[in-house]
Amino acid sequence: MEDYRVIADAIAADIAAGRLLPGERLIPQRQFARRHRIASSTAARVYGELVRRGLAVGEVGRGTFVRAGKPPLETALAEPGGARVDLELNFSVLPEQPGLLARSMERLMRPDVFGSALFPVVVQGDPATRELASRLLARTGWTPSPENVIFAGNGRQAIAAAIAALVPVGERLGVEALTYPVVKAIAARLGITLVPLPMDSHGIDPEALRQANVRAVYLQPTLHNPLGTSMPRERREDIAEVLRHLDIHAIEDTIYTFLRDSVPPLAAFAPSHTVLVDSLSKRISPGLTVGFLVTPTALVERVAGAVRSGTWAAPGFALAAASCWIADGTADVIASAKRVDAAARQALVRKELTDFAITADPQAYHCWWELPEAWRAETFVAAAARRGIAVSPAAAFAVGSGRAPNAVRLATSAPAPDVLSAALRALTAIARSSPESSDPIH
Repeated sequence: MEDYRVIADAIAADIAAGRLLPGERLIPQRQFARRHRIASSTAARVYGELVRRGLAVGEVGRGTFVRAGKPPLETALAEPGGARVDLELNFSVLPEQPGLLARSMERLMRPDVFGSALFPVVVQGDPATRELASRLLARTGWTPSPENVIFAGNGRQAIAAAIAALVPVGERLGVEALTYPVVKAIAARLGITLVPLPMDSHGIDPEALRQANVRAVYLQPTLHNPLGTSMPRERREDIAEVLRHLDIHAIEDTIYTFLRDSVPPLAAFAPSHTVLVDSLSKRISPGLTVGFLVTPTALVERVAGAVRSGTWAAPGFALAAASCWIADGTADVIASAKRVDAAARQALVRKELTDFAITADPQAYHCWWELPEAWRAETFVAAAARRGIAVSPAAAFAVGSGRAPNAVRLATSAPAPDVLSAALRALTAIARSSPESSDPIH
């Protein structure tokens, strides 16, 4: 019997040669099996192998399609793309930020102060830095203990350290069925199996978590990426009860929470069963950032050890710069400005995409667009790319078999507002056109 990987290699060659085009639908698996005189189970393995290689994507109820563009080296959103309008990466740097940050760091630039920032720092920093971090991370109904704060180089490293500390190699980590793509790459490198948990409009189903048989769960309760939704207080209480009952821990990603901090974090409801992670990447900038972990007292040494062994500790200069920005209020000023900016950009989304199925919090820097029935996500991404607009297909966020909703995520933070408006109008024109056209943008 012919090896399924040999057949997958032949399909991959057709894709590379352009005989199968981006967005093109592969024939149904049963028809494929008959054509190649193979078992249906072998055909399923061929299609699964194409999805695993990043050459194809499955869409629920629609079939399997050739992925638009070359498969990513790491994961979607990993590196800046070359599109003229980037609605894929979600890092906001406001025009006034450089001046504010530079003035805040003037004291740090004194030789005697700067010299101290050149030396290595321990992952738990010093008492003064932990106090400042506790002040920054505090929100409605919750203030972390400074003694439970640990520093990493950035938010991704903080997430990796938390997963490494809580989930042994070969074990299972629960995640939302649509999740932050970097978590998929982290789990693969750590030898951890991701278990997608079903969601409703309020977040993951608590009963699904109860039945999942996982060692820990990674969640984004506030301004979920990619959906832009937030878990209500009652659902957080229900999840906290399940964590306590099962005696497992949640890794709570709060990196977007500075935009909407009116609801206490999950850590406020299950403090002994939650490791909270945050960073300055969204709040300040990705170019000079620090990651934070707030752990239960019983886990401080274990998580600190994971940060050390993973070489994920924060650089001394970045930590010193962050301390300046927190101490003199610059971080709060920038966060307040970004809340206004994010709300204004969501208003543009509502104005330009008013007739479409958009899900987003009014304060989020991204939104989720369920595409019109005529369009497939991969085909829409390819059409947008022809207009120089980069958007993220649902497959980038889906966990599991490769099946994904027919939707895209739009990140609104990077372009200037007028450029964002023009891009949204262009995407509207694409969505209202026919995908069967050879160039649906005209």
